[in-house]
Amino acid sequence: MNNSSQTRAELGTIGLSARERAHTVLHEVLDRGRPLDEVLATDKKFACLNNRDRAFARNLVATTLRRLGQIDGLIADCLDKPLPLSGAAAQNALRIGICQILFLDTQTHAAVDTAVALAGKRGPEKFKGLVNAILRRIVRAGAADILAAFPNGLNVPEWLWKSWFASFGEDTAVAIAAQHIEIPPVDLTVRGTIADVNGWAALLGGERIGESSVRLTGAGDISSLEGFNDGAWWVQDAAAALPAQILLSAVSDGRVCDLCAAPGGKTAQLSAAGLDVTAVDVSGSRLGTLRENLSRLKLPANVVEADLLSWKPHIIFDAILLDAPCSATGTIRRHPDIPHLKTAADVTHQTDLQRKFLDHTAGMVGPGGGIVYSVCSLQESEGPGQIEAFLRRNGAFRLDPVGAAEVPDFDACITPAGAIRVTPAHLAGKGGADGFYIARLCKIAGP
Repeated sequence: MNNSSQTRAELGTIGLSARERAHTVLHEVLDRGRPLDEVLATDKKFACLNNRDRAFARNLVATTLRRLGQIDGLIADCLDKPLPLSGAAAQNALRIGICQILFLDTQTHAAVDTAVALAGKRGPEKFKGLVNAILRRIVRAGAADILAAFPNGLNVPEWLWKSWFASFGEDTAVAIAAQHIEIPPVDLTVRGTIADVNGWAALLGGERIGESSVRLTGAGDISSLEGFNDGAWWVQDAAAALPAQILLSAVSDGRVCDLCAAPGGKTAQLSAAGLDVTAVDVSGSRLGTLRENLSRLKLPANVVEADLLSWKPHIIFDAILLDAPCSATGTIRRHPDIPHLKTAADVTHQTDLQRKFLDHTAGMVGPGGGIVYSVCSLQESEGPGQIEAFLRRNGAFRLDPVGAAEVPDFDACITPAGAIRVTPAHLAGKGGADGFYIARLCKIAGP
């Protein structure tokens, strides 16, 4: 239940300023609909916190978002009627107060006192008494009884739960939800051989996952780890490394294209393998990050800023990796704001866009060429449904099944058709994995 990596002694010295930034960030995400990463990257006061307070504030927000269904259910149970709009600050103060009491190893008096102070500082004074009464009631009730009445399943929006239940069954849907409340480990993709991967795992105190990943827990400041400045590895979830790995199993040399390439982990994999890589993305700022990453890694690539649907390359590629824009419901463990910012309508929009991307990409490879399609989504329409529809429209392509030897540690994720479908519940005993659907297609005839 404790999601904090900080000790009780450390947490006891953290005051109002860190909680105030957490309150602000939560407001920006939940009340203004801004992505969490964007808010954290642009909040200057958050950046000015010391390392300890910044880590606490980040974890407080992330844990609140992970447990929001339970927290809001508990708040509603304590109220005769919902808070008015003028009580928005009090609502967020209650959220972070309850999060600390139930899910973080903080001192209860500090959680209560600071939440009451925030309710009055950020909103009308009249709500301070209500916040104080509700939080003290929760402290008296005890976490065990509360969590028995407000189970983890409340954290999954109904539309997501129904889709996962239909796709994976109840047991896996429950396991996915359980994984989403855990702090994910950090995965690194190591360039070189398996011996190199094992060497870095030993050096950094991690564990090898799959073919090229090292999994770390409690990694701290990534840029201070050995090997960062030398470009020996880069941060990338072990499941996110699979699309490029699957492409490289079929193509050992030649010209390849990484579409929707930023921030560049897959580009780095392809370039490190010696391929002639063109990396395309519509976002100039994200391509800036890609260029910085490639510079640190000392890896070459031809970088193109372009809208994929209007981009027409002058060459035919041997293979293309299309990591298509998607609802990103497979990355909730790392982005806990997603269930609160996305809706079923977003899935429909992304599905339409993916269809257009796939059809446009089909003309960029010649006979014998391949396309690896991937989405970090758990939704049926963005994964199997998308590829089944593409193959019905495009008789020149067939599914190229992935073999178990190509995806060590992920062979259980191979579908009967030969695609890959990873859920966060995979490798649950080792920290889980981001959810992905990956299909390798081969062009068997001319256009």
